[in-house]
Amino acid sequence: MKLDILYEDNHLIAINKSGHDLVQGDETGDEPLSDKVKEYIKKKYNKPGDVYLGVAHRLDRPVTGIVLFAKTSKALTRLNKMFQDKEIKKTYWAIVQNLPEEDEATLRHFLLKDGKKNKSHAFPKMRSGAKEGILSYKLISSSAKYHLLEVDLQTGRHHQIRAQLAKIGCPIRGDLKYGSPRSNTDGGISLHARYLRFIHPVKQEPIEIIAPVPTEDNLWREFANVVKK
Repeated sequence: MKLDILYEDNHLIAINKSGHDLVQGDETGDEPLSDKVKEYIKKKYNKPGDVYLGVAHRLDRPVTGIVLFAKTSKALTRLNKMFQDKEIKKTYWAIVQNLPEEDEATLRHFLLKDGKKNKSHAFPKMRSGAKEGILSYKLISSSAKYHLLEVDLQTGRHHQIRAQLAKIGCPIRGDLKYGSPRSNTDGGISLHARYLRFIHPVKQEPIEIIAPVPTEDNLWREFANVVKK
């Protein structure tokens, strides 16, 4: 498999993930993206033995877009702290069928994870065991039947964008788990990790990474041609 590499240096590598890839291994036994990246590094740099690769953050399997890995333990430690301290700006694009009531808003819910169903439920008030989830969205384009939202995450909860948009009546296109009426032909959902901005954890330089949308999806291509970022 050919990796879609968005950025690489001695410390970091960013991949544009497909909607089929796991970031890390799970009970399915499918080869995760992390193993594929390790194999790429091993071959490219002719490294003997095991290759170090740190997973700084994750995307759900059906979600596409930027996944950032650390190639050194120093970079991973610093990246983890940057994510924890909200020093990394993460922007997503989401295609929804229902137009939200407001073109732009901040959503604040309390998210309770159901581990058995691998799903999160969003509540307007605190529940025992729930964690606060905050995101901001704005409408940036519309087609005849669908709408493109740009989403900025302020917290990083399990299925946060999926659960919060569903809660306001705007499930993501193809996301059957959260109320979309039909699946996408590729089995993925129309949620894309579009943009990352941060200060490089080692070089201390500003880094911006933009992930092209899935080109095999006509609706994604249509929106990408209209919205330039």
